[in-house]
Amino acid sequence: MRFAINHITAPNLSLEEFFSTARRLGLTEVEIRNDTPDVVHTMDPADVKAAAEKAGVGIVSINALYPFNVWSGDLPAKALALADYAAASGAKALVMCPLNDGTKVSFDDLVAALTAMKPILQERGLTGLVEPLGFPISSLRTKAEALRAIDAAGGGDVYRLVHDTFHHHLAGETELFPSRTGLVHISGVVDPAVAVDDMLDAHRVLVDDADRLENVAQIKALIAAGFDGPFSFEPFAEEVHALTDPEAAVRESIAYVSAHL
Repeated sequence: MRFAINHITAPNLSLEEFFSTARRLGLTEVEIRNDTPDVVHTMDPADVKAAAEKAGVGIVSINALYPFNVWSGDLPAKALALADYAAASGAKALVMCPLNDGTKVSFDDLVAALTAMKPILQERGLTGLVEPLGFPISSLRTKAEALRAIDAAGGGDVYRLVHDTFHHHLAGETELFPSRTGLVHISGVVDPAVAVDDMLDAHRVLVDDADRLENVAQIKALIAAGFDGPFSFEPFAEEVHALTDPEAAVRESIAYVSAHL
């Protein structure tokens, strides 16, 4: 399997330090962000591209265009700017996340957003990585609905799914779509007290033997079904971000997952 790493795993590292850490871990695929840490609004894309080339890493994606399924207000301009940045930085794809505040978004609006975004991605040679969020308040919870909308928008050649092990578990979704998945995000939840419907990003840690999300089982199933893309670490918990040696912690998680496949 191909492990990758999202910058949110170690947000206190500079971009150059993050890339170097990835390489020491034996990884060549990384994800950068426009929130935590905000690389997009603090670094010139040409500098990002040069740093990645110097380190010998490929930028799988930029996280994230939000809320991609509400194509109004300043979202179209944000989408254009982020797509331009991705192309200039050498990133291959944009992660696209749906509105997540309890507001419903119609299927027609979802299709319209995917339709509008399609030429922006095509003109820049980018892939749109659609990531359903499994939270009860999310406006797009399942990969099945995302695929239905992608097909309605005629976007099968532009869009791929993000299978996030956390959101897959929260949504209660069982079906896998390996041939239409471009990226897998992995993180664990180990708090024994939190109910599934109450799980938040703040609970997401690195995967170990106390994981409640069945990461190993999900990864095994995806590989068995033919997925051969990257599995990228994406923990949001403050206790992970505060680690003094995130490299050692990720190395330990890689070893745990690898040993149980």
